[in-house]
Order: sequence, then structure tokens, then C-alpha cells
Amino acid sequence: MDQQASATVDIGFFLREIAQGKVDSFRCLYDVEAARMLGIALRILKRRALAEEAVHDAFISIWNHAARYEARLGSPRAWIHTIVRNRALNILRGEARTELTDQIESFDAASDDESPEEIVSRLSDADALKHCLGGLDETPRQTVLLAYVQGLSHGEIAARLGIPLGTIKSRIRRSLIALKECLG
Repeated sequence: MDQQASATVDIGFFLREIAQGKVDSFRCLYDVEAARMLGIALRILKRRALAEEAVHDAFISIWNHAARYEARLGSPRAWIHTIVRNRALNILRGEARTELTDQIESFDAASDDESPEEIVSRLSDADALKHCLGGLDETPRQTVLLAYVQGLSHGEIAARLGIPLGTIKSRIRRSLIALKECLG
């Protein structure tokens, strides 16, 4: 959809429909606004993968909270752009993210058939990290390894484990704090 056509789309209509659970309207909103929202997130985050994660999270939030939009407080486009902007800023501030991968020395590309535990066992010179990871419970350890060793997004981890996205983010954050303290 071109810029001029997307400017005439009634985002408020889509939000009202989404609030009623209408998937087609959600798809239309995505088609109309995803590129613009990705641009907003990219300007903040400077990394496409993180920007895509911010847009993904923003659309989940829009789906879950479309009924909360109030026209008297601002335009619907401003509302959805604020959601993606805030999500990008949260990612930028380090919400549920640290550069754990900087502490891990190089390792061979992981095969999709390998479990996260097998990958960690191959890491060279990572005894302290292995020890600290071993101190985590199974599910938190698995979420950290899936995120930082296999490179899955939080959404992909949630889908793979069948656990809500917010729970995954909380577990990763708590696990990273525990690892930081252990490695301290």
C-alpha cells in the first residue's frame, strides 16, 4: 500500500474491529502500519532484529489492548506508534537483554539437531559460565540458552515452550541477573 493510500485508512476502525477479535482487521492494520512502525523502531534501536522484535511485541500489545484506545486522547495512529516507540525504548534500555554473548568465546555454528545443553558443553573456556548456568533451574536455563546461544527471539521461545511471552521475558531477565551475580 502506498503512502497516500495508507494515510486515508481509518486506523480507528481497525482498532474497534480488533477489540472485537477480528483477525482480518488486525491483518489489514499490520499491512498498513508495519513498515512505518519498523522505521520508528529502527531509528531508535539501529538493529533490524531488535526493531522487528519491538514491532512484533507492539502488535501483540495492540491485539491485546485495542479496546483501551481512547479517541479523545489522540489519534489512533499516534497511539500505535507510541506503543512501538515505548517498546523500542524498553529494549534499548536493556529490558530483558544483556550482552551475555560477549562473555562467550567463539564456537562452531550450532546444528538445529543439538540441544542447548550440547551447545554449551562445546563452548571453549566457559567453565565459569557453565557452572553458573548449571546453578539455574531447568526452564530458566533453557530459555537463556535458546535466546543467547540459539538466537531465538522471545516470541519464538514462547511458542516453542508453550509459555506466555511475558513469562519468558521475566525468566530470561531473572536468569541473566542470577548469571551476572554468579559471574560477578
